Amino acid sequence: MAIVAGLILGALIALLMRPTVPPEYTRYLVVVVIAALDASLGAVRAWLEESFLERVFVVSFLVNATAAAALVFVGDRLGADLVTALAVVFGIRIFGNLTRIRKRVLGG
Repeated sequence: MAIVAGLILGALIALLMRPTVPPEYTRYLVVVVIAALDASLGAVRAWLEESFLERVFVVSFLVNATAAAALVFVGDRLGADLVTALAVVFGIRIFGNLTRIRKRVLGG
């Protein structure tokens, strides 16, 4: 769980420091953050289901973020806006994880 604590600490530091991102990179940052949120909520769900593996979380986190940024890059080169598509896909996964977390915590 040290990894999750590190992610939370990093997010808090980023909020306090308020770094700026050049406008040409904001599309990439958006999908990377959404992908990271998906992986993090998946880790919480796995932890509640007592199936959490740090190795799986780290790989999922890095692969999701890298793949999302790569897809946006390819979409930009092809003239297709894949940010919306990725937001929808990761949004579905995020809400699925939230539903499973809620059921685990509250029952039902």
